[in-house]
Amino acid sequence: MTMKNLIYILLAAFLFTACNNAEKKETEVENDLAETKVSAENKELPELSIYNLPSTWTTQNGENIQLEDLRGNVLVMVMIYTSCKAACPRLVADMRNIEKQVPEGDLDNVKFIMVSIDPETDTPKRLKEFSIENDMEDDHWLFLRGTPEDTREFATVLAVSYKKISPIDFSHSNIISVFDEEGVLVHQQEGLGVDNTETIQAITTEVSN
Repeated sequence: MTMKNLIYILLAAFLFTACNNAEKKETEVENDLAETKVSAENKELPELSIYNLPSTWTTQNGENIQLEDLRGNVLVMVMIYTSCKAACPRLVADMRNIEKQVPEGDLDNVKFIMVSIDPETDTPKRLKEFSIENDMEDDHWLFLRGTPEDTREFATVLAVSYKKISPIDFSHSNIISVFDEEGVLVHQQEGLGVDNTETIQAITTEVSN
């Protein structure tokens, strides 16, 4: 065997060992991450978490989810109805304004959620159309529709009041709420077109925690 061939054999053996070690380390890292994720998912929920609510919701894409499916994200929530011509367009504008101020690197950990207070009218198809009309099709935008009973219960949790005042109109609170990754309320912004500095700060603080 020539020295050249011997060097090739030794080099091949070294590379084989190095690749195996790298794959082993990568597998160990993946296993550690998976165990961490499972541990977080199995962690007992705080008493005041909205993820304790058993309600089922339908998204603008026709998927049925429970609130706990959103666990691990910072949530920015508002209750609206798509046929609203007064306050809701301004609430939508406020949500878009907040989204634009969240650092791009944080958006993967934030969900901006619009919950309908008019589930009879706001079918998944209508919510999808509304999301397209308002350029809210990115993955961090989510529209939810529940039963009238679940919607009322959720509004109570958010301290949002609403009342049907005509066949097509509701009076309602104008509140944007921020929840941490465990579904606990950490901040609320009330009003239309108000200073949202504290809201942005609450979001970025929870993302970095």
